[in-house]
Amino acid sequence: MTLTSIRTLNLIALLCVIAVALALVSQHVFGIRPCAWCVLQRLIYLAIAVICWLGVLLARIGGLRRLAALLATALSVGGIAAAWYQYSVASRLFSCDRTFADRFMVQTGLDAHMPWLFGIFASCMDARVHVLGVEYAIWSLILFGLLALLSVVALIRRA
Repeated sequence: MTLTSIRTLNLIALLCVIAVALALVSQHVFGIRPCAWCVLQRLIYLAIAVICWLGVLLARIGGLRRLAALLATALSVGGIAAAWYQYSVASRLFSCDRTFADRFMVQTGLDAHMPWLFGIFASCMDARVHVLGVEYAIWSLILFGLLALLSVVALIRRA
């Protein structure tokens, strides 16, 4: 495995952790309440970070770095879809109830067991927030796009 692919996987994981940290600061310091689609995206960011760091730790085992990059790519594409849905559909709904994100987060129990991280405290319409003139969901979509690109780079790098 090349040093560059290790760095790329580490960078992807670090960007994901920073994104979740910024979301938590937005929530707990600035009072921006998350909706179901917001917390689903947090879960996707954390899953990408864990997978990338496992890929780095187990890089010596043949194919696991590539598998980690492939899974990170797939999750990033899922994150793009979630952010786009939040921006284009969910943020125009009065309630996120019974959407995929709401059902998934409630059925996993993450919202109840870790409300400080995965609690759903707003409707998608109420969670529409602009940061530097751009809606929060679009920032997330851009980051997921960057993560997908970096994941593909890590995937195609030769060991």
